[in-house]
Amino acid sequence: MKRLNGLAILMLAASLLIAPAAARAADSDAKSSGSEASTVANDLAKLREALAEQQRQIAQQQQEIEALRQMVSAKQDASAKTDDQQPRLIDAALRAPASPARAIDAPAYGGGAQSQAPPKDSPLSVRIGGTEFTPGGFVDFTTFFRSTNLGSGMSTTFGTVPFNNTIYGHLSEIRLTSQNSRISLKTAGKYGENNVTGYLEMDFLGNDAANVFVSTNSHTQRVRHFWLDLKRGKWEILGGQTWSWLTPNRVGLSAVSTDVANTINVDPNFQVGMSLTRAAQFRLVYHPNEKWAFGVAVENPQQYVGAGEVIYPFQFNAALGPQFDAANNTATPNVAPDFISKVAYDTDFSGRHLHAEVAGLLTTVKATVVPITGITFEPHTKVGGGVEAAANVEIVKNYRVLFNGFYSDGGGRYLLGLGPDVVIRPVAYGLAGYNILPSLVHSGSGVLGFEAQVSPRTLVAAYYGGAYFQRNTFQDITSPLVVKPFIGFGGPNSPNSANRAVQEGTLDLTQTFWKNPQYGAMQLVTQVSYVTRAPWFVALGAPKNAHLVMGYVSVRYVLP
Repeated sequence: MKRLNGLAILMLAASLLIAPAAARAADSDAKSSGSEASTVANDLAKLREALAEQQRQIAQQQQEIEALRQMVSAKQDASAKTDDQQPRLIDAALRAPASPARAIDAPAYGGGAQSQAPPKDSPLSVRIGGTEFTPGGFVDFTTFFRSTNLGSGMSTTFGTVPFNNTIYGHLSEIRLTSQNSRISLKTAGKYGENNVTGYLEMDFLGNDAANVFVSTNSHTQRVRHFWLDLKRGKWEILGGQTWSWLTPNRVGLSAVSTDVANTINVDPNFQVGMSLTRAAQFRLVYHPNEKWAFGVAVENPQQYVGAGEVIYPFQFNAALGPQFDAANNTATPNVAPDFISKVAYDTDFSGRHLHAEVAGLLTTVKATVVPITGITFEPHTKVGGGVEAAANVEIVKNYRVLFNGFYSDGGGRYLLGLGPDVVIRPVAYGLAGYNILPSLVHSGSGVLGFEAQVSPRTLVAAYYGGAYFQRNTFQDITSPLVVKPFIGFGGPNSPNSANRAVQEGTLDLTQTFWKNPQYGAMQLVTQVSYVTRAPWFVALGAPKNAHLVMGYVSVRYVLP
């Protein structure tokens, strides 16, 4: 294009030089011979026509140059558009469950969404400035069946499986729903030395109206994840709502769902034996190298006493109720956040991956009452804690064994809320009065699992998990009855919701019918589980255990 412009300029300059010279020659000839005047005039007319023709040619060349420029620009735009349409390797956890047996293609400390390798474009991604926005999620049509009637909806309330001496124990339930469908939005960008990732994920398993299934089925949307992660060098910070660090990871200390080992179950309450929450939190992580990661987090606490399992001292019942959450109090007056520290180790050997981790919990409960015969309020605080350990390893390529365990003094809330954190013990005060002391409940849980990617389109898994809650009971010395009843958790005549142990065995199968990086994937996701629970106390002649068989069948379309 530059050569064409130069040629046009040379032709114009030559024309301008020739014209004056020709004009001077014509003027000289006119003086010497008047008879040649008409010839000179004709020559001048021809020169003018030649100049006009050259100007037309120059204009035409300029148009051709402009057309060539537009053609090159269009090709560049088309090339950029083609690049944008190539599938991106964005962690599938930010949109939908993926194969947990996938190859680990990023350093462990990168943590999925914080991988050092720049992500490739998703067909749905949109760039605004230096930030990339990627919508995601899946459409899920689920049918589930239970052999007894929990009445809990799609999420299983494991702690209330009905006994066979009740009406609900002789009623089955079946339901069809799309509530488990999810929508998400990921944002990612690099600003200077800072790699920033934000993520929002929602489903439709919120608190529904009582008549939701009568006609419109207008299910309530709820927030699952909403967090922002910043990584700079070896340091990483995260704030928002995501998985607790007491939930075992598959990789590093990542918040990305496919890097969290919460099984591949369809049940939104996952698996008995898992230690988990999704809670508001702030994390600080240090990655000294590709294998190790260390972090400290503060998470939202909740003083939890179970859903009716804990009995308070008679004289303090009214005062204590609003101070603890019995699965019905969103205004619990927590005294301090929960502190969780975690260390993770990841390595690869012979093309296989090993992950191991240990986490510690520090939690606090507080209650305030005016003692009987006392005159002022007295606060009472108790500090508890727990430890979590987990590991997963590919025993052979794409065949993985997982296990996790959790033991705590006051951490029952993290075990799917199946048992309490604390009970309140009455104590003598003065000569004839009473006071209280918080007393923490010991609890433990574990899951052993096996996952196998038996073919590129077939994933199978099996899990067995259990949770145990230790009895913490005493006689109520504040009761006006002559025979003092037992209170606390798990004592004689306690409700049959005071569970000693809950267990679940599960088989899963995920079959991918087709998958295309441009159009997404179609899957069949299934789960079959057997659940049993045993309370601390059952009445004479009542069954000792409650049993449940349940199955899920889900047809799922996953966005690319």
